[in-house]
Amino acid sequence: MNKRIGLHIVLFILLCYSIQHVQAVNVIELKTTTIVNDTLQIDTSDIQPRHFDNLKEKYNDEDFIYERTVENSGWWSRFKQWLNDKIQSLFNIKNAGQASKMTNLAIKIGGVLLFIIVIYFIFRAIINKEGAWVFGKSSDKSIIPVTDIEANIHATDFKQLIAEAEENSNYRLAIRYYYLWLLKKLSTAEIIHYDVEKTNNDYRNEIEIPKIKEDFAYTSYLYNYIWYGEFDVNDEQFNKAKLAFDKFLNSIKA
Repeated sequence: MNKRIGLHIVLFILLCYSIQHVQAVNVIELKTTTIVNDTLQIDTSDIQPRHFDNLKEKYNDEDFIYERTVENSGWWSRFKQWLNDKIQSLFNIKNAGQASKMTNLAIKIGGVLLFIIVIYFIFRAIINKEGAWVFGKSSDKSIIPVTDIEANIHATDFKQLIAEAEENSNYRLAIRYYYLWLLKKLSTAEIIHYDVEKTNNDYRNEIEIPKIKEDFAYTSYLYNYIWYGEFDVNDEQFNKAKLAFDKFLNSIKA
């Protein structure tokens, strides 16, 4: 019996000790969780609200447009958007980023090709002795370089020169002589004033008779096509041109 009373006394002492320990811990926690006063500074000055009128009317010019649509963008942006749409539709591209990359690549390739074409034309213009731009010959430039024959057409026997050229099958040269012979006869008839520096258009503008102007335009076309064509002329082409020149020459009354 005494042992049980002693055990109860010990348990009571332990319980009292535990309660005191818990209270001490709570006191420590309360002491360590003390709230520090807020150090945030608050502006308590008197602020007067401002009012702005007609902002849209005041800031509506080009400098204040930050979001642009296709309609109000520049021509280059519209062109790129058009090309992007075409590529996306043509190749059935769903990804807009991929279509944009292909558009940029196409523009770069086009720029390179354009640069090469321009350089080619400039190079041809520089090295071409005739001063032509594209195919090396022009219908509106000095008809032929100055030679003894061109400088003295009135003392030249073109019939003989043409016969020799035909005998050697040099049809292009024969047509050249035909054309000089035609200029000689037009000059003798005082329809034109011959000058080696004049162009086909110069002579055509001098002719006042409509029928002769028309025939001259056609024979000039044949001359440019055959002489400046830079290709071989066959018998059929030469005979057709020869017939036109002979007919025109016979119609001129010198």
